[in-house]
Amino acid sequence: KHGGKVVPYACDIRVPDAISDMNDRIWSEHGPLTGLMNNAAGNFISRTEDLSIRGFDAIANIVFRGSFYMTHDIGKRWIEQKLKGSVCSILTTWVWNGGPFVVPSAMSKAAINTMTQSLAVEWGRYGLRFNAIAPGPFPTKGAWARLSPDSGSSSMERGVANPMGRVGEMHELVNLATLLMAPGCEYINGQTIAIDGGMYNASGGNFSALTAWTDEQWSAARSAIESANAADKAKRTV
Repeated sequence: KHGGKVVPYACDIRVPDAISDMNDRIWSEHGPLTGLMNNAAGNFISRTEDLSIRGFDAIANIVFRGSFYMTHDIGKRWIEQKLKGSVCSILTTWVWNGGPFVVPSAMSKAAINTMTQSLAVEWGRYGLRFNAIAPGPFPTKGAWARLSPDSGSSSMERGVANPMGRVGEMHELVNLATLLMAPGCEYINGQTIAIDGGMYNASGGNFSALTAWTDEQWSAARSAIESANAADKAKRTV
């Protein structure tokens, strides 16, 4: 419709060598990238006392390490080749007030928020910009199967807790990302912008309400999340 072309590349961003190999292919086949959107993530709700180390690493290796590995590899290429570039990372409002029951994600996203602020200063002199978006509830099948496994009964999904009385629509998120990545906005650097209908200001925008859940509710949620994980794993090619 707009004359653009999407070329997909599969990569395990938990593996630095895989990232380097993929970026070599991109540079060779299509030329240098001009922007990077850090959007790969994993998350699920859990009482922190129920988390295993493996469960923590499953989130941190994607969100924390993977986002840094990708940013580091592409950033070095831009610096070496004297190219300008823009990085936008998808975070969450939990980076400002914590994320009960999603602690691995909250910790990892907060780290990427700090990376955004730090590299905006350190690498700004090279013409590189770093910004981030902190979305409120934007329901997607993959995320909501793990963050709202009670099949839509949460007030967050219904938008009841939101001052605007609704959840976000994907085109709204796309428009903000486009703004931050587009030419003409080069003076925006080191910022994390919330897009949540005012939910963070009204209620904190996190999962603190889950403190009222019973053991039975947590057991049911865990079973639903495990089923979603198994279904997704069966579809993976990487």
